[in-house]
Amino acid sequence: MKFVITAYDGEGKLDKRMEVRPRHFEGMEKMKEHTICAGAILDENGKMKGSVLVMEFQNRVELDNYLANEPYIQEHVWEKVVVERMNVAILNGEMQK
Repeated sequence: MKFVITAYDGEGKLDKRMEVRPRHFEGMEKMKEHTICAGAILDENGKMKGSVLVMEFQNRVELDNYLANEPYIQEHVWEKVVVERMNVAILNGEMQK
């Protein structure tokens, strides 16, 4: 199953995000086989204010296990996290079947 995860940082959490970011990237490196794409959401000034991840897991339980260990969640950087299933129609310019 593919999931899109939209996570919004809490107010004033940019410094905390930057402090936790190396741990977040270490975790994402371990999850790279599950990651289709990921990146930061930017505000109108180009500063990070959240994240969007498209990930694939066998089921929601596996996804929830990842989220339980995500440093941005553990360190309260992400204030609001929305998870939805996703059907990828185009990947790298190629139609998916």
